[in-house]
Amino acid sequence: MQNRPLVAVIACRRDVEGHPAHMVTDKYLSALRAYGLDPVVLPVWEDIDEGDAERLLSHFDGLLLTGSHTNVAPDRYGAERAPENTRDDLHRDASALSWLPASLALGMPLLCICRGFQELNVAFGGTLYQAVQNQPGKLDHREPKGKPTELQYVPVHELTIESGGVLAGLYPALHATVNSLHQQGIDRLGDGLTIEGLAPDGLIEAVSVTDASAFTLGVQWHPEWQPKEHPLYDAIFKGFADACAKAQ
Repeated sequence: MQNRPLVAVIACRRDVEGHPAHMVTDKYLSALRAYGLDPVVLPVWEDIDEGDAERLLSHFDGLLLTGSHTNVAPDRYGAERAPENTRDDLHRDASALSWLPASLALGMPLLCICRGFQELNVAFGGTLYQAVQNQPGKLDHREPKGKPTELQYVPVHELTIESGGVLAGLYPALHATVNSLHQQGIDRLGDGLTIEGLAPDGLIEAVSVTDASAFTLGVQWHPEWQPKEHPLYDAIFKGFADACAKAQ
């Protein structure tokens, strides 16, 4: 029996029934399975270091950093906390910011979604808007509150894809429509990252690692939501799956 690629999936730290728990929502895991990948949820701890990260990740063929209802702590990028920024996960911050350099050192395929996209920018020295909706000229990128989940994830704004990049190599058109469920976003782009896509208001929506030796892509939207029904989302997961298969 041929082994399927193993993909490490970062957890989020939550309290469940009064106890700390390590959790991933099913949509990320199910999306990976649908593209021939075997997901493995990895716990997050605040005391992890890059040595631990490289040893742990060496067992895997790819890494997925998921979205989350929490945000990267602003002191990670030298900012004061905005009043709108109320949800932290310091264990995830420490793990993600250790795993990212380790995964790149190992040459692992890497896919970063929403919070993971923001973590990638911070790992490269970039900064974040903590409330995009308060920035002059920017759209409100948050999902509509009180609507059913399937309506929160519908595509709502255009994405312009930069020609010649990683994303353009996966998808034949330079425009698509994507969902939008985030309050934070990239302010200053991290050194060593390349812009792959922009929202209509100029907000950076996709990046890659400029000199990465393997597939690396970060996206601000949620391609894991019903990916086979959306050609761009489908292309992203196919590209990641192909890269993970080659990394075995």
